[in-house]
Amino acid sequence: MSISSVLSLSLTELSSALRNKTVSITQVVEQAVAQQSVMADLNALISSAPSSRLQHATQHAQHRQDSGTLLSPLDGVPIVVKDNYCTSWATTTCASKMLRHYTPTYDATLVTRLEAAGAIIIGKSNMDEFGMGSGGTFSTFGPIKNLYRSGKPYALSDPTYRCGALEEGEWVVSGGSSGGSAVAVASGQAYCGLGSDTGGSVRNPASLCGLVGLKPSYGALPRTGLISLVNSMDCPGVLAKTCEDCAMMMAVLLGRDKADSTSQGSSAIPWAREEDEDRFSSADRPGTLQDLVSGLVVGVPSEYHCAGLHPQILQAWTRLADKLHDAGAKVVPVSLPHTPYAPSCYTVLNTCEVASNFTRYTGFQYGLRKSCKHSMEAQYALSRAEGLSQVVKDRVLAGNYFLLADNKENYQQQAMKVRRLIQQDFDCVFNNGVDVLLTPTTLFPATSPSLFSVRNSSELTYLQDLCTSPANLAGLPALSVPVGFTNAAQNSTSSQRYNDGQHYELRDQYRASTEGDGSIYSRSETENGGTSVDDTTVYQQNAQCDLSQADVVGAVHGIEGLPLSLQLIGPYGTDRKLLQIGSWVQSTLNVPRTILQDPL
Repeated sequence: MSISSVLSLSLTELSSALRNKTVSITQVVEQAVAQQSVMADLNALISSAPSSRLQHATQHAQHRQDSGTLLSPLDGVPIVVKDNYCTSWATTTCASKMLRHYTPTYDATLVTRLEAAGAIIIGKSNMDEFGMGSGGTFSTFGPIKNLYRSGKPYALSDPTYRCGALEEGEWVVSGGSSGGSAVAVASGQAYCGLGSDTGGSVRNPASLCGLVGLKPSYGALPRTGLISLVNSMDCPGVLAKTCEDCAMMMAVLLGRDKADSTSQGSSAIPWAREEDEDRFSSADRPGTLQDLVSGLVVGVPSEYHCAGLHPQILQAWTRLADKLHDAGAKVVPVSLPHTPYAPSCYTVLNTCEVASNFTRYTGFQYGLRKSCKHSMEAQYALSRAEGLSQVVKDRVLAGNYFLLADNKENYQQQAMKVRRLIQQDFDCVFNNGVDVLLTPTTLFPATSPSLFSVRNSSELTYLQDLCTSPANLAGLPALSVPVGFTNAAQNSTSSQRYNDGQHYELRDQYRASTEGDGSIYSRSETENGGTSVDDTTVYQQNAQCDLSQADVVGAVHGIEGLPLSLQLIGPYGTDRKLLQIGSWVQSTLNVPRTILQDPL
């Protein structure tokens, strides 16, 4: 195997090279550590692993490689962990001043499993404070900058796309809240990353950074040691360059954890666990996935086609639907009528659980403590005022308001009912023959950070959560897959059509091909408050969510060379199948690869 750049390899390619001894683990780790210095301005990492610990892990992994006794496909592979996972050997800050000097006494379950598989954790990644944000801009340690168009050394395998720096001082956001893990993987500081996804915090940065991001089924990966934001929606997630890479990570991380009551075993989340499996089995590889794809029923939800959707994302959405149709899949429009309410529902439930969870941050047992001689209540107030940012305070205040005795029935309880309706929307579609849903991951590509600072940050987070939060509310697996890059040819017409108020529609053939055959599904309320299926419902334009009043024109920019991604959502427990379909998508679309320069 000829290797021109070690850092440009995917995890799958690197694992093969390590087994074949084409490259040494020591060389890989040295390159990744050196890359941290090259990419330091991107601010992807909050802390690096202690040099003594890193050296010890590298030496042992190198010995196993030399003796042919590698523990797993992850043995000797540099990996980054989001800084809301507890580690006993490094601070766990959640990018907050409140926990800036907090070092846990134990390791998170997933950290323990990675290290048991031989993975080398090279650092803790930057994030939006406590996971609150979708831009990677709200961190005590500063904003995270996207690799693309940053001026850092990289290229795309297709030279027609621009890679150079933007105007001096300009950059685009990484997405959030797991933006640090995404940028670390995209820029070659690690080969895969561990993130967390509450309303899209893995898929959003994966989309903006050109990576594969998987939010597993709720309970598939244990949360022990993951600092809670919203317990009922928090999901550990993985970010990597390919779907095969994510499958490698999942094979190591899956498994029931007795310390986590929500953790599910193999019966709920089926997965091949062969000892020597470092990729999909031969029957699952992209070249032989045609049989799987040709038998798929792919649903295209009309509600995700809304005002504010970037035209190039819509074109990519249509193009992939065409590819699936040409490959023999049945592409049908479907309706998830309660999707427009998902961001509001998510916002209420999120803030309610945040208000409850964040009562622990008083500065007494751990975290920042301000001295005060007046009273314990005053010391609590001073410590929280100093340690928590305004974004966090706003959510805590909102949550406490929603939970007031006079308000709880009108807000929190109503949101719980809407959450159930959203879940039933998905159940209805999947129970009537649809195998997977195809949607955008985000409404627009990476944007300038000025959009987050000039406009109300909560509005942007609300908009970005539209595509991702429904899967969290329903506990379903969802996968973001890169499908291309923005380019000049499309930009020449995109902004004009958007500003003229014209909105693209998915091709009519998907509507016509399914009318009258009972394959289009939507929900209607019954007299007893339940739901039923209306077999005659066709594609409903008026069911699309209306964000026409939202001020998102700034997101429709002409920046070339930024990643575009789409999302796959499947029934509970079909995580592996989503990765298989995603692998076919990557193989079929042949998206340009990012080529990095080895610093050594």
